[in-house]
Amino acid sequence: MSILRLRGLSKSFGGLVAVDEVSFEVSRGGIVGLIGPNGAGKTTVFNLITGNYKPDEGEVIFENKNITGLLPHKIVEMGIARTFQNIRLFPEMSALENVLSGCHCRMRSGLLASMFHLPGQRREEQAALETAVKELAFVGLEEQYDNLAKNLSYGRQRLLEIARALASGPRLLILDEPAGGMNDQETQDLIGLIREIRGTGISVLLIEHDMNLVMKICDYLIVLEYGAVIATGLPSEIKKNGRVIEAYLGADNLLEN
Repeated sequence: MSILRLRGLSKSFGGLVAVDEVSFEVSRGGIVGLIGPNGAGKTTVFNLITGNYKPDEGEVIFENKNITGLLPHKIVEMGIARTFQNIRLFPEMSALENVLSGCHCRMRSGLLASMFHLPGQRREEQAALETAVKELAFVGLEEQYDNLAKNLSYGRQRLLEIARALASGPRLLILDEPAGGMNDQETQDLIGLIREIRGTGISVLLIEHDMNLVMKICDYLIVLEYGAVIATGLPSEIKKNGRVIEAYLGADNLLEN
């Protein structure tokens, strides 16, 4: 059963067709990779899913609900969270405060409750704090909670962004190049973390240029070139796909174990 379905999704910027009738599905509980060369349209697809862009044509269906064109915060509330290719944290806030910001979409107390610090609002604050601490520990940053985000290493900032996304309570997590800037050991740890995320019941859709990571972790791959899908299949099938290899990856890169 699919948690996400794209149907004929298209987006142009002026005369440039960035996404051209893209259709694919993400299975519930799966880890799906969206791969392709720079400029293939991968991040644009993510932006269309998460409401940062509105498609010219096509539909985004999440848990059998049409979410096409909804505002980003509404999509987060519905259960889709994401990270970004270029890290977007609050650098002058602590790690804990950054993750707490991810809990905001689940808080329901109104202005008066917050002004007067009513019992319901206090309970929400306590629950948010517990969630933030839990997610920091989940990604391995439990000892960094009071450090400013800007003082964390690049790899740890990546993990912090994942923790913030998880704090929103998603059922689908979208990761845009999560291994970018990580060293080999950090990448290996990330592979384990993504598997743990899937183990909690969260589906994962990711963009990643590290083909070894993609081949190890993904259940299924979608390949884009010039905004269009040119291949789909299991990693073992994509590794042998002549068009994919010829188009942009290179045999030596794609066929590494």
